[in-house]
Amino acid sequence: MRIAIADADALVNDCMKVVGYSPEEAKIITDQVMGCELRGVTFGGLSRALSLIERTRSGPPSREMRIERETPVSALIDGGDQNGYLIAHKAVQLGIEKAKQSGIAVIGANNTWYTGMYAHYLEMATDQGLVAMAAGSSAPRVAPHGSSEGRFGTNPIAFGFPSDDQPIIFDIGTSAMMIAEVVLAQRLGQPLPEGMAFDKSGAATTDPAAALAGAIKVWGGHKGAGLALVVQMLGILVGGGAMPADYRDCGFFFLAIMPDLFIEQSEFTARISDYARTVRLARPVEPGASVRMPFDRSAATRARHLEQGAIEAPEAIVSELRRIAGRPS
Repeated sequence: MRIAIADADALVNDCMKVVGYSPEEAKIITDQVMGCELRGVTFGGLSRALSLIERTRSGPPSREMRIERETPVSALIDGGDQNGYLIAHKAVQLGIEKAKQSGIAVIGANNTWYTGMYAHYLEMATDQGLVAMAAGSSAPRVAPHGSSEGRFGTNPIAFGFPSDDQPIIFDIGTSAMMIAEVVLAQRLGQPLPEGMAFDKSGAATTDPAAALAGAIKVWGGHKGAGLALVVQMLGILVGGGAMPADYRDCGFFFLAIMPDLFIEQSEFTARISDYARTVRLARPVEPGASVRMPFDRSAATRARHLEQGAIEAPEAIVSELRRIAGRPS
């Protein structure tokens, strides 16, 4: 179904307040959820809002976030089992502030869950002229290459570079499918693509419920598995669990660098823009096709949705959000 962006935004915001988030917290979460929808990452959008609501209602009472260790260029945040969208937002804001003051900053957070789309945080950093990296560990739902049993999470990792044009943001999950994609398929009663998952006995499956009880394949074979392993260990570095339980005890790692530690800011962003143009002008394999830089598709999709003023969303998802918000269908 088609829903106006403003209506979808208000609906998610209302739902978050219904389950106990403050207006400020609800806006932080909603901005992430709607950012995913606008970019076309629908499994991280309205469907993820339902997952956030379910975890908030079913999870233990959270504690206040607190900074456990801090230096001028670093901090470690105990997230208190709060919503990871709030914890990561705080971590990134703190990292931006410290990097702008000292040139570099590294922030870790633990006792967290569900941190959302990392491109969202990288765009916050690149908007301030920073080069940045983020990575996050999670529950062992992804099988190492050559295995059918989970040993690391979907483990996103992302990098962002400011430029004179739009930023260059590379954001990937290290699993063949993100858990949010599997959950969305389950909500809609749809099978998974072939070759993506195992059930708990290790047999291949296209059943989302069986995959959630089993394991997802890793992305990129042994190379992707190595990258996923690195992200899991970065999670351990910042105090996350080596094998976190579902939707808790995850780790979030954020690094921010001011380019002028090495090169004049204006020269750096100009060179990044020039390089991006060079990449886009590379000869395509298919005549008439175009070569994209990371974030090109995402930015174009967002611009199109904003121009249209609306998004497409599954009616079942919207109806459930309306029920939670106490609105008529």
